[in-house]
Amino acid sequence: MPETPPRHRRRTRPAMFATVAAVTAALVAALMAWPGTHRAEAAPATFAHPGVTVSKSQLDFTRTKVLAGTQPWKGAYDQMLASKYASLTRTPAPRATVECGSYSNPNYGCTDEREDAIAAYTDALAWYITRDDRYAKKAIELMDAWSATIKDHTNSNAPLQTGWAGSSWPKAAEIIKYTYTGTWTNSARFATMLRNVYLPEIINGSNSNGNWELSMMEAAIGISVFLEDKTSYDKAMATFRTRTAAYIYLSSDGSVPKTVPSQNLNTTAKIVSYWQGQSTFVTGLTQETCRDFVHTGYGISAISHVAETSRIQGTDLYTTDVGERLRQALGFQSKYQLGEAAPSWLCGGSLTLGLGPVTEVGYNAMHNRLGYAMANTEALTKQNRPAGSNNLFVAWETLTHGDNPS
Repeated sequence: MPETPPRHRRRTRPAMFATVAAVTAALVAALMAWPGTHRAEAAPATFAHPGVTVSKSQLDFTRTKVLAGTQPWKGAYDQMLASKYASLTRTPAPRATVECGSYSNPNYGCTDEREDAIAAYTDALAWYITRDDRYAKKAIELMDAWSATIKDHTNSNAPLQTGWAGSSWPKAAEIIKYTYTGTWTNSARFATMLRNVYLPEIINGSNSNGNWELSMMEAAIGISVFLEDKTSYDKAMATFRTRTAAYIYLSSDGSVPKTVPSQNLNTTAKIVSYWQGQSTFVTGLTQETCRDFVHTGYGISAISHVAETSRIQGTDLYTTDVGERLRQALGFQSKYQLGEAAPSWLCGGSLTLGLGPVTEVGYNAMHNRLGYAMANTEALTKQNRPAGSNNLFVAWETLTHGDNPS
């Protein structure tokens, strides 16, 4: 005979609170998991390595194509190897304090730092493709020289400078640490440099033009992958999602672009001023389109790099609003970069071009993987192949991402 349930049994107050807390936690978890709920993407349970902008499968695809002499990868590789960044006689030029003013004036170590970081990444790629130890050892020499020396970044461009150099360093370090068959004795010191010198300068973001914060978050996310720092990864990703939505306009945003709350752009007039005086908003326009395409390219590139890193780490941002904004921004800017005249409502009918070698990653993801047509972006991407380096934080993306299905 079934047991008769007790009547009027009261839970003790602590038990009631525990039950309420458990139910609340379950509801929150369910809401966060519900499709379409906007949230910052969480760090992976286990980080994938190498996993900053380029994965092992992408490196393997690239290596196979280069060794087979297949274009455009072989031409892109030859371009990289002929550059100053691949020189095996390069001498690192580290400084304890890198001082960068506006537009790198003054420039005390700014160019040296950025280019040594790109060189380390270049050498890491060359190592992976050739398996020539000399390139791995040169990458290590560059990383060791800076990790033994640098203590700080100063002056007005310090956050941006840290973001630019900090975007290249972890790309190099990931390849060397996780694929080089030799020894990197000072890898822990390099990690300490990223944790203590770079991450604090960038993790809290910037209220300057959007390309600043996007580049800073690219660096913070790449560094977080190398450090396996889930807290910093989540914080940087949340900042990135907010900034991306505020950087590229979609008509679904409403009559005016989204904003970053901390900037207090709480009137249309303030938003128009921040968008370089542009008052007509159309899908694909960016916050810096009417400034110039060079800075716009920086922002677009950083968005693509973060999306690529996130995909490697298990969350495909290309299938979210990030991907749609990236696709539309690439198409909009590419159309004018290819030569279409600007209408009078766009930046007063005058555009300053110079998008740079920034289309390969986003084009590969949105066209090749997801199947969007992207005619303008395709034309510009193929016209610019092989894409080289912007000498700041972008390098060799025809080689690593051109028509790369991995």
